[in-house]
Amino acid sequence: MADFFSQNLIGVFFFYGLAFFCMGLAISLELGHSSEMYFAQALRPLSWFGIIHGSHEWLEMFLILKGGQGQQFDPGFINSLRVILLATSFGMLIAFGVWLVAANLNSRQKLGILSLAIVIYAIGLVWLLASRPITAATLVQADVYTRYSLAIPGAALATWGLILQQRRFAEAGLRHFGKDVIIAAVAFAIYGGVGQLFASPTPLFPSNQLNADVFLHWMGFPIQVLRAAMAAIAAIFIIRSMRAFEVENSQRIQTLQGAQQAERHKLEALRAELFQRTVRAQEAERQRIARELHDGIGQNLTALGLGLHGLIDTMEKDTPRAAHQARQLQELATDGLDELRHMVTGLHPPQLDDLGLVSAIRSLGREVNELSGLSVNVVNEMQGRSLPPEMRVVLFRIAQEALTNVVRHAFASEANVRLSCVGDQIQLEVRDNGQGFNEQIINTDLRHPKLGLLGMVERAALIGGTCHVHSKPGGGTLVLVQAPLQIQEGDHA
Repeated sequence: MADFFSQNLIGVFFFYGLAFFCMGLAISLELGHSSEMYFAQALRPLSWFGIIHGSHEWLEMFLILKGGQGQQFDPGFINSLRVILLATSFGMLIAFGVWLVAANLNSRQKLGILSLAIVIYAIGLVWLLASRPITAATLVQADVYTRYSLAIPGAALATWGLILQQRRFAEAGLRHFGKDVIIAAVAFAIYGGVGQLFASPTPLFPSNQLNADVFLHWMGFPIQVLRAAMAAIAAIFIIRSMRAFEVENSQRIQTLQGAQQAERHKLEALRAELFQRTVRAQEAERQRIARELHDGIGQNLTALGLGLHGLIDTMEKDTPRAAHQARQLQELATDGLDELRHMVTGLHPPQLDDLGLVSAIRSLGREVNELSGLSVNVVNEMQGRSLPPEMRVVLFRIAQEALTNVVRHAFASEANVRLSCVGDQIQLEVRDNGQGFNEQIINTDLRHPKLGLLGMVERAALIGGTCHVHSKPGGGTLVLVQAPLQIQEGDHA
């Protein structure tokens, strides 16, 4: 068996390098997909370990094919390159283990641990090479020292980290993938604890006692066969464990679909409630109009009719009294017309059509001031822009609702209404100096019944805009409406 493997050592090195190189390449390709697992971050240095270490083994194979270093190669350069590749690859293996084991540390702390390990290795390597001339024999000792100081600790850290990762998979409900990383951990343990312990024979302890020749004598096959077998097992099960990312993506998709479904149900509930509120508002408005017509204008008309009927008889008997009754009837008609005008204004302010949005809001502000004493300042920064009728109505109603909220809830002495153009958007601000409130209450429940925010939000949505309320206790309240600006050709403010 020993002769068979010795004759086919090139194939062993090829398979050894192929296993790790494919592992590194597969990890690199898989990490191109997004993943929120910590395991994905830790796998990045392992991918570099696989690619670099696989290249190192293929370099070994190439040198065997060329009969050693060959005359066309500089032995010092080749052996130095081998040590550099070996040290770099095992440094990446240590990084993989550190990232898995020290998951609670931040990146700077992990890099500090890795840097400390590299510094300790470098000090030992300098001591080893500085005490004797650099020859092929000393570079072989450097190779053995690298395996002892980097490979064995790196494999131990990787084994420990994979065991911890198995627990993380179990906590995440991915026990099947935990079995894969446990098998990979066992492969790394054997690869480091046995495969790197039996290095090339050198005067360094313990390679002067336990080395590749001793292993060949004991087991009957080269140590490279064991390393290649463990490399293949580790690569296979590391790659298998990465299927957890597919499960993670499936779970994320299901979560997003569930959230989307929940949002859809929430939207449907909001629409249903808005429809119900709209119907209730329509019925309440109809009842209000009917009551005002009956109690106000209806009574005035009834009184006017009775007065006119009595006036006919009075004119024939008592002319001065008839004149007095006529003046009373005139005042009654005037009061009815004023009440009718007030009702019409409440339904649709004529200023919106005759004078525009700013004038209508200023008229509203004067009315609010007369009724409640709230000082309302209106600032026009529209820059000569005019708006289509539907946008004017929506913005007026939002301003009306906001000022009503100020009067009812804010205990404010002043409110400022500002209309402006910001880029290609129209912006309405209603700001007061009142007591304010915790806006989180509103942001978490748009159906809050006291402030009528849902109505303002829905009105803003009708013109493709948004409505937000910003407030804090003692800091007043700001209602901010933004909507795409629609300019009417030929209109002037």
